[in-house]
Amino acid sequence: MQVTVNISDTLAAQIQASGLALETYVQGLVASDAAVPKHRLVRLGPGPYSPAEAGRRIRELRKDNCLDGLAIKDLIEEGRRI
Repeated sequence: MQVTVNISDTLAAQIQASGLALETYVQGLVASDAAVPKHRLVRLGPGPYSPAEAGRRIRELRKDNCLDGLAIKDLIEEGRRI
């Protein structure tokens, strides 16, 4: 596969001054980027829950909770009808 890459003259000069061939430099960038995992689990708040544990916890919290006499399940169904 051949790929055309446009880089600034300044960067090209820096790469050549370091003794690397432009092709080798770009191949190294692509290889290092491919080695980094793209999908990571990110926890935004406190709590040491795995996704499965969090799901179970949410289902537990839903039990016996209501809003103006409507259970969460009823509210979900109401939302689907709209």
